[in-house]
Amino acid sequence: MTGKKPVLGVIIGNRGFFPDHLADTGRQEIQRILEAEGITPIMLTPQDSNFGSLETMADADKCAALFKAHREEIIGVLISLPNFGEERPIAAALRLSGLDVPVLVQATPDEPGKMTIADRRDSFCGKMSTCSNLTQHGIPFSLTRSHTVSPSSTEFLEDLRWFVSVCQVVAGLRGARIGCLGARPAAFTTVRYSEKLLEQAGISVETMDLSEAYGRMERLQADDLAVQAKLAAIQGYISAKGVPAAALVKMAKFGVVMDQWIKESKLVATAIQCWTSMEEFFGVVPCTVMSMMSNSLMPSACETDVTGAVGMYAMQLASGRPSALVDWNNNYASDPDKAVLFHCSNLPKDLFGEAKMDYQEIIAGTVGKENTYGTVVGQLKPGDFTFCRVSTEDTYGEIRAYVGEGQFTRDRLDTFGGYGVAEIPALQTLLRYICENGFEHHVAINISQTASAVTEALSKYMGWEVYLHNTL
Repeated sequence: MTGKKPVLGVIIGNRGFFPDHLADTGRQEIQRILEAEGITPIMLTPQDSNFGSLETMADADKCAALFKAHREEIIGVLISLPNFGEERPIAAALRLSGLDVPVLVQATPDEPGKMTIADRRDSFCGKMSTCSNLTQHGIPFSLTRSHTVSPSSTEFLEDLRWFVSVCQVVAGLRGARIGCLGARPAAFTTVRYSEKLLEQAGISVETMDLSEAYGRMERLQADDLAVQAKLAAIQGYISAKGVPAAALVKMAKFGVVMDQWIKESKLVATAIQCWTSMEEFFGVVPCTVMSMMSNSLMPSACETDVTGAVGMYAMQLASGRPSALVDWNNNYASDPDKAVLFHCSNLPKDLFGEAKMDYQEIIAGTVGKENTYGTVVGQLKPGDFTFCRVSTEDTYGEIRAYVGEGQFTRDRLDTFGGYGVAEIPALQTLLRYICENGFEHHVAINISQTASAVTEALSKYMGWEVYLHNTL
């Protein structure tokens, strides 16, 4: 977990004619585990109710009031059932709180030697009743992988970390502000999107014309302190051997303008026009600056692919690691489960084994090599990765996505730009799905295994239509 501590609301279920000591020890156990994991629990205390549990409707009122007081902090709610639990006050507390956050239901298992009335839990059964009531109240919820799981187990710790990732995706996307710099390149109709559908999902798009960015950059002097600081940051970020000094200064000016715009507009991600205005009229590609932003967890997508940036941001929220945007670009020999993922590129440095700054070979022949410095080139490191594509389907008024996992291999290529050979189980099935459903040729990637958390967040809590491809 990175950044500030996640905050979870916690409900300890308790049914009165079951042993009270289970609620008492259950609450202490959950609190200890959450705090050890760096999670701040918001929960009733033994002074508020019987062992700090929910047993009556009066307890539900107290819990709802507590959650309301912390609604700006709480990103999810954990319902823990150390015994059967009273399902009605649990559902009522959530409804009365007004929280609209992910919910995880956990039930503690019975032990064969402790099935008498003194120690019997019946959480196995109670979990079904709680879930039934949540469903009746229209409250979406998530489940642990096993129906019952001990809070002290490694399995529950993994479930908890997964759930926090889900919560972070949902909390981050709701209220996100994506910056779109420039117009969509004329040839890239594939990246059209609906601002209105994104707004309905809580995602705003802030736009700025390239001419305004050019004007801001024109006003900057090479010896300005902000420009010199950004120039030093660029040179410290990646090897720029052979890149003209004038090109580096232009990149620094662009970086300063981007930093200012991000700050004043409170952006969490950007999508930037490149082809070919930036090269023709400013004289560099924006790739290195975009790479630096993505690497510092401010994802930046090229070709004004706003929904591509949304996918990048979703996976970053789940993993705490940088995301990139690439093309589904080439087959790899005759292997049906391998493909070349490529961009020219603005990929974050942390995704590479080795990387350097170079010029953009694809359009250098059109606008001149001297106007295309700034790409980040190299091979992606081998290892697991998650991919995600978000798209707005205007015809049906919905947002949809596909998510999955694969591996970058050690296979080598004689090519340029940023690239990696990806191996994905049943890749041909995925490619058919992409084509038949009209998805874009771009896909966001993240060096993590977070497909399950991203899918849960986007489908169950954001309400998007999501296809989860075969995972490893």
